Amino acid sequence: MENVKNKKYAATMALIMGTLAMLVSFMAWSSIAPLATAFAPKLGFEAGSAAQKMLVAVPVLLGSIARIPMGILSDRLGGKKVYLALMVFTLIPLLIIPHVHSYSVMLWVALLLGMAGTSFAVAISYVSVWFPAEKQGLVLGIAGMGNIGNAVSALILPTIIGANKDISKAYTFLVILMVIFIILFAVLTKEMPTDKNKTIGQALSVAKEKDTWYLSLFYMLTFGSFMAFGNLIPTLIGKGNVNHFVIADSPAKVLVVAGFWAAGFSAVATLLRPVGGMLADKILPKKLLMLVFGGVLISTLILAAGSHSFAILMTGIFVLAVFAGIGNGVVFKMVPYVSKKNTGAVTGFVGAIGGLGGFIYPFVVAGIGNLKTSFLVLTAFTILCAIVLYLVFFRGGDTVVENER
Repeated sequence: MENVKNKKYAATMALIMGTLAMLVSFMAWSSIAPLATAFAPKLGFEAGSAAQKMLVAVPVLLGSIARIPMGILSDRLGGKKVYLALMVFTLIPLLIIPHVHSYSVMLWVALLLGMAGTSFAVAISYVSVWFPAEKQGLVLGIAGMGNIGNAVSALILPTIIGANKDISKAYTFLVILMVIFIILFAVLTKEMPTDKNKTIGQALSVAKEKDTWYLSLFYMLTFGSFMAFGNLIPTLIGKGNVNHFVIADSPAKVLVVAGFWAAGFSAVATLLRPVGGMLADKILPKKLLMLVFGGVLISTLILAAGSHSFAILMTGIFVLAVFAGIGNGVVFKMVPYVSKKNTGAVTGFVGAIGGLGGFIYPFVVAGIGNLKTSFLVLTAFTILCAIVLYLVFFRGGDTVVENER
C-alpha cells in the first residue's frame, strides 16, 4: 500500500513539475519574440525587418532539432537528470543576452537559448512512463500545456521592461524564475525508471517506423503553426511602415498590445491541447485529426481573406489556435504507440519536425512578402496533410491506437 502511494506521489509530481518546468523553459525559449522590437535599436535592425524574423526564428531551430538527442538521453539516463541539466544550461544564454550589443553575436546566443525548447521532448519522456496507456492522451495533453510559457512570456515580459525598454529586467526575472524551478524540481521529483542497456541504435530505430514520419508531418502543421503564429503576431500587427496594422499610439503600447494578442493565441491553443488528448482517449485519433485539418483549412482561408482587415485576420488566427491546440493533443496521444519503450526518441523526432515548421513558416512569410499568398501556402500544406491522413490511416488501414478500441 505504501509503495502504491509512493508511486502515485511520484507520478503526480512528475506531471506537475514536468509541466511547470516546461512552462518556465518555454518562457525562456520564446522570450526574444515579444521583445524583438525592443532589441531593434540596441542591435541595429529595423522593427519588422527580415533581421527581426531571423532573430525570432533562430531559437526555434535548435529547440526543434535538438529534441531528438534530448529525448533519447532522457529515455536512457532519466528525465530528471536531463531536465535539471537542461535548465542549468539555459541560465547561460539568459545571463548573457542583456550584455549583447552585436546582432551577429545575438544570433549565436539566441541559438543557445533554443536548447530550452527541447524541454518538450524531455518532459513527455519523463511524464509518460508514470501513467498507463488509457490515460496517455489526457496526461500528455496536460504535460504539453507547458507550451503556455509562450503566452506567459508574450504577456508579461513587455510589461516588465516598461516604457524605457530595459531588457535586462526581463532576463533577470527569467533567471530568478529558472533558479527557483531548478531547486523545486531537484527536491520534489523522483527519477523515472530507465533501461540502461538500451543502445543508441535501438533508440534511433524509431526513425525506421513510418508512423514516426507521418505523425511528424501532422505535428509540423499543428505545432508548427502554433509556434510560427505565436512568434509572428507581434510583427504582423505592430505599428509602422514595415508592419500591417496600427494597434496603439506609442511604441511602448504597441509592444504590450501585440504581446496581449500573441499571448491570447498561445493560451487558447495550449489550453485546448489536453482537450484534444482527452477526446483522443475516447474517439479514434484519425477521425479527430481529419476534423482538425478541416478546421485548420477553414482558418487559413479566413486568414487569406482577411490579410488587410485586422478583425478578420484575428478571427482566422484564433480559429487556427483552436484547431492547432486540439490537434497537438491528438497527435501526441498517438506518439507512445509508435514505440512504447522509446517514447522520448519518438517525441524527439515528432517534436523536432513540428518545431521546424515553426522555424520555416516565418521565412515563408518574409520570403513571399505577401500575406495572402503566404497564408494560402499554409492552406496547401493542410490539404497535403489531409490527403496523407486519408491514404494512410483511412484507406491504407494503419492501426496506430485503433487496436485498443
